[in-house]
Amino acid sequence: MSDENTNTQGAAQAGTNAEKHGFQAEVKQLLQLMIHSMYSNKEVFARELISNASDALDTLRFEGLKDDSLFEGDSDLQIWIEQDKGNRTVSISDNGIGMTRDQVMERIGTIAKSGTRAFLDSLSGDEKKDAKLIGQFGVGFYSAFIVADQVVVDTRRGGESTGVRWISDGGGEYTLEEIDKPRRGTTVTLHLREDEDEFLEPYRMRHLVKTYSDHIAFPIKMREQLSEEDEKEGKEAGWEQVNRGAPLWAEPKSSLSDEDYVEFYKHTSHDFEDPLTWTHNKVEGSQEYTNLLFIPKRAPFDLFDPNGKAHGVKLYVQRVFIMDDADKLMPRYLRFVKGVIDSNDLPLNVSREILQNNRLLDKIRAGSVKKVLGLIESMANDEDDPEKFKTFSNEFGTVLKEGIVEDYENQARIAKLLRFKTTTDETADPGVSLDEYIARMQPGQEKIYYITADTLAEAKHSPHLEIFKKKNIEVLLLTDRVDEWVMAHMTEYEGKEFSSVAKGALDLGDAESEEEKEQQKKLEEESKDLVERIKEALGERVNEVRVTHRLTDSPACLVADEHGMSAHLERILKEAGQAMPNSAPHLEINPTHPLVEKLASEQGEDEFNSFSQMLFEQAVLAEGGELEDPASFVRRMNQMLLAVSRGAA
Repeated sequence: MSDENTNTQGAAQAGTNAEKHGFQAEVKQLLQLMIHSMYSNKEVFARELISNASDALDTLRFEGLKDDSLFEGDSDLQIWIEQDKGNRTVSISDNGIGMTRDQVMERIGTIAKSGTRAFLDSLSGDEKKDAKLIGQFGVGFYSAFIVADQVVVDTRRGGESTGVRWISDGGGEYTLEEIDKPRRGTTVTLHLREDEDEFLEPYRMRHLVKTYSDHIAFPIKMREQLSEEDEKEGKEAGWEQVNRGAPLWAEPKSSLSDEDYVEFYKHTSHDFEDPLTWTHNKVEGSQEYTNLLFIPKRAPFDLFDPNGKAHGVKLYVQRVFIMDDADKLMPRYLRFVKGVIDSNDLPLNVSREILQNNRLLDKIRAGSVKKVLGLIESMANDEDDPEKFKTFSNEFGTVLKEGIVEDYENQARIAKLLRFKTTTDETADPGVSLDEYIARMQPGQEKIYYITADTLAEAKHSPHLEIFKKKNIEVLLLTDRVDEWVMAHMTEYEGKEFSSVAKGALDLGDAESEEEKEQQKKLEEESKDLVERIKEALGERVNEVRVTHRLTDSPACLVADEHGMSAHLERILKEAGQAMPNSAPHLEINPTHPLVEKLASEQGEDEFNSFSQMLFEQAVLAEGGELEDPASFVRRMNQMLLAVSRGAA
């Protein structure tokens, strides 16, 4: 390490060619939160910086497969930790890929993650809670400022002639300057705060390496601990490896403890919390690969970002890191899964193009998906620890639903794992399974009924549910934005057809008696003239007016075609900026309701038309829609209220 030019003589000073830059606003806020909220867990800085060094070595090893010159004649990849008590510094160095000036600015000066604002807004001021959120967001490098009042980064990318020095005290600015750096890679030097002398003790840093980074697949070296006699003789301490240095996934499960798995997860995911669960498998036979896959406790902030890249599962070939954003490794609906897959059969020079059409990788992916689904099933069936599956469903249940559309082969397994709020059990946490729903279906009920809405309150108060409540028929309350998309692809479960209560002509099957069916026919016959008058008054605003089967307490509701687009889906697509064709709904009226009886007795054409318009508009509002002309609705409502008040007088 003597060839490095890191300035450790007290606080580092910027050189004559240094440029000052301001941090991105979110970085300044995050740094302050980091220093204060994470102080009780300050030792994580070692894990985060060592993990970054390991990633840099992995990247060099992969890029070096295509460009051997990046190694610059030095392919012995290592990490060094050096402590300097005189200058009160700790340095963590690697001879990995290194960074260019632009990369330093991009990776350290900004937080290039979607959801940054949502993350910051979610912080509560409670240090323990905020610490978990900070870990969930993934802040890596910035943890250095928990223990350091100044951080110096010296780095040079392999193949570049000059290096870059980055210096900051964690305030609002940082400086950049060009430096000579003989060794490729990165050195992060921490100028420790006054009360952080513990990290200058060799035993302390060795303990942190053993605790957090023992299974990193590269040697982590520290200075030898010399005896007093050796020191008196002036012997110079050499370097010795302080970690095990073997990839954890390659070791037999019998030799690993839960603590080993937990710390490896934190290393690979940069998460501060323990994982929810994991699965470790070695597959042998016609193909050989190992997977070690984790399910986190918390969903990342960019889980639903359509432009976000999945960085959950890393691909290794013969223990050589290949990439960490290979979509072929795990389907989108399992993008929350973290871990590694290591194949002995894929070629080392595998490219993204090869990955797109590789049958072996397809088999690895299929096998890994089955392991993850099996892991989720085991949580769902674990009666001794139901909290695990509850946590999983609350964090990842929505994204798991996407698998109904994306993964037809496993659709039945995924459907069995989904949980729903229902009219019978709207407070169930995490919800009711489809198997539970079927087990308590009413005699004669042949369908699984559901309703989609923006909120739980909107769903459970919908007028479409009135007949179902009367007959005690349970209805699924679907309020996730993905639900409309999911239900378009999940048409049945265990032989039971799904049916939206807000679409098509309602058919309750044997749940409706012959007497009720006869009464309905009689009501339809008696209301023919009224139906025709309302249709004429509303014109093209409705496709059809008919007597309802659904309503018992409300005067009217809107219904979409059985195979058409629901009003809820139409609103979602409009909000997303998609142009929607004009489609008129069906208006169903309840002839036994006093308002409809009043409408039927109205003889004046203007009054009848106005009353019909108001009936239609209140049906729009009842299902969460927006009126084209709210002012006219208010005017008609006021006129009706005045008429009622005069009649009462």
